[in-house]
Amino acid sequence: MKGSSIKPGGHTAGRRAFMVGVTAACATTATRSFGQTATAVQYRTAGELLADLAARRVSSVELLDQTIARIEALDKSINAVVVRDFDRARQAAIAADQALARGERRPLLGLPMTVKESFNVAGLPTTWGVPAFKDWRPTEDAVPVQRLKAAGAVIVGKTNVPVALADWQTTNPIYGTTNNPYDKERTPGGSSGGSAAALAAGYVALELGSDIGGSLRTPAHYCGVFAHKPTYGVIARRGHNFPRQPALPSAGDGLAVVGPMARSAKDIALAFDVIAGPDEQSDGVGWRLQLPQPRHHALRDFRVLLIDTHPLCPTSEVIRTALARLADRLGKEGAAVARQSPLLPDLTEVTRNYMRLLGPIMTNGRPPEFYEQMRSLAATLGPDDQSLNAIYLRSANVGWREWEAANTVRTRLQHQWAMLFKEWDVVLCPPMPTPAFKHDRAEASARRLDVDGQALPYDNNFVWAAPATAAGLPATVAPIGRTDTGLPIGVQIIGPHLEDLTPIQFAQLIEQAFGGFVPP
Repeated sequence: MKGSSIKPGGHTAGRRAFMVGVTAACATTATRSFGQTATAVQYRTAGELLADLAARRVSSVELLDQTIARIEALDKSINAVVVRDFDRARQAAIAADQALARGERRPLLGLPMTVKESFNVAGLPTTWGVPAFKDWRPTEDAVPVQRLKAAGAVIVGKTNVPVALADWQTTNPIYGTTNNPYDKERTPGGSSGGSAAALAAGYVALELGSDIGGSLRTPAHYCGVFAHKPTYGVIARRGHNFPRQPALPSAGDGLAVVGPMARSAKDIALAFDVIAGPDEQSDGVGWRLQLPQPRHHALRDFRVLLIDTHPLCPTSEVIRTALARLADRLGKEGAAVARQSPLLPDLTEVTRNYMRLLGPIMTNGRPPEFYEQMRSLAATLGPDDQSLNAIYLRSANVGWREWEAANTVRTRLQHQWAMLFKEWDVVLCPPMPTPAFKHDRAEASARRLDVDGQALPYDNNFVWAAPATAAGLPATVAPIGRTDTGLPIGVQIIGPHLEDLTPIQFAQLIEQAFGGFVPP
């Protein structure tokens, strides 16, 4: 049908057959070992939808209509898509259908998707959940959004975030609270919580999020979807900056990244290829990184190190059990799986040093009275208090020499990780200590992390984000099971520096072998 003229939004016999097939498939899933592959249209992968668009079995306008209808039907109780741009999305969908009719092919042409609220999208509010920025609207898209649009994506709206992107819950005074589609009394995670909820609820097949403290990985784990935290610097993040600040190339904090989220690992690879690449404004020539190909293409060839215990925080039994089951299955597939290695960096040192680096970044740009308050709180701490919260409080007022000392430790630890990945291809670990927890509306200082009945400091949620983030390593999260009550459980797949395609490939292989996303 290349070159044919089809009115956007109209129906051919092929489209009618597609929609009949979708209706018949809505209740159909194919069971696998611990996952299912959903065939209902709202749970089709981006790859499947793009194939339907290219074959003209469905139009972009029709997909957009389905997306809007599902958001309007379900989002009153989930509250994921908090900024809606339906009118401009319709214009983009019409243009995509016209381009498809002309025979154009782009990686995401005609695909509806949403992006995290913290990304600048020209003409839409970017608030980071902070009331002072409620009416601020940037005039230029963030670089990753530019790349998505250039690939043909239709941006439907923006998804909810916690205040200043600083929580594992997604709630703020502007847009309210986002609920987990698997249990609306629980958090979808943060800070890309609205992103993960939109995927799990079947609104869209692709999302764009960000991560400095697990903000891609935690929501993926809590909502049973896939996410990829890239190697630091592999994806330009200009335009993902605090509201009203100039959209400049990254200053190089060494921690914060942006990355894709989806319901399949293959879609993660697709979106990653679209948005990867450094900032043209910073290097001036627009070159693209040539990342190494995956180390292996079969599970039996992988050397896997699995760790499920952390010296600073216990991991819930249900997650350790799911990881053990995965290890057993990988062994049966022929993979070499070990539970310990003398090459593994000291996780206590890794995590505490990460907090020393994180604090100055997360508290940057606050008013002077904030730093005085943090200084006063730090003064109440005992000199031997090395809790994560204590380190964070002290780091708000850290001096240059102290920060550089922490950065030197980071460099040494990065070298240790590099030595480890000479012997191992991927490291598997939990994304978080527990599955999704119930909404906790107490003040942050009063919150507790419940691990199998043990009340622990809330900041202990950082422990499994630390290894990959502190070293700037790539990490993919994939769903691997559910609790007895139906809450998703994920695995974090950490790969070698700049070898992003290896953990993404590993996620694809375990999805193919054992199953992946299971609808709520």
